[in-house]
Amino acid sequence: MPDEPLSRDHGGAANTAPTGRDSTPDRHHRPQSEAARGDLDRLYESRFSRDEAAAKDRVWVEICLYLQRFVSPGAPVLDVAADRGHFINNITAPERWATDIRDVRHHLETDVRFVQVTGTEMSRILPNDYFGTVFMSNYLEHLADSDVVVTQLKEAHAVCRAGGRVVILQPNIRLVGGAYWDFLDHHTALTEKSLVEAAELAGFTHSRVITRFLPFTTKSRLPRAPTLVRWYLRCPPAWLVLGKQTLYIGERAYEDGLTSVSPASDGRA
Repeated sequence: MPDEPLSRDHGGAANTAPTGRDSTPDRHHRPQSEAARGDLDRLYESRFSRDEAAAKDRVWVEICLYLQRFVSPGAPVLDVAADRGHFINNITAPERWATDIRDVRHHLETDVRFVQVTGTEMSRILPNDYFGTVFMSNYLEHLADSDVVVTQLKEAHAVCRAGGRVVILQPNIRLVGGAYWDFLDHHTALTEKSLVEAAELAGFTHSRVITRFLPFTTKSRLPRAPTLVRWYLRCPPAWLVLGKQTLYIGERAYEDGLTSVSPASDGRA
């Protein structure tokens, strides 16, 4: 399952789609020093071998088959802090976009539009009111504090179109416990309740919360064979045993206050 903690955010604006607050994309925007990005590269590369990264991608093929149901059909999709592109490379959409603070475009499929920008400033560079789905995985815990988490979600709200969705896969400290802090770059603790609060402060209405969804890491007890991952995703009772990450789906309301779909049952454990 998604290996805990890979802070992600892509680089390199290679498109001329509608822009955000600026009139044109800043193709040379560099949010961090080269030294800082190099530290991130070394940190993440030391966590997973090449074989483990390949195995993780096979797991994500199955995860994306499940997550596809939460992706707004016929609309552009944005993967924030996309890292190796495990989500965006395996999801279906008419336009696929990705961001990361590092230049990770070499990990992405050729049709993915990559913009190198820090997530908390992305609405300055990306088209606003544009994406049908904004996705984040194992990212918010890397932010400095809860205020920055809300800022990031406000940025997601700014680039999401009315009726669009934010989909967040997030380790839950209440379920993970002390192992949450086993990663040097984890700074902010979140549960399903604090995640809902942060999203509401950012302007989203929550549509569904699955408190126990995926295991904490791909190095957990869950087998990584695609057929077994597929079985796990089809067997919600197994989530109650192994699930340590929460899946949150929120919606940006239309101006009249209506959302695009009715809230589903939340599947809380």
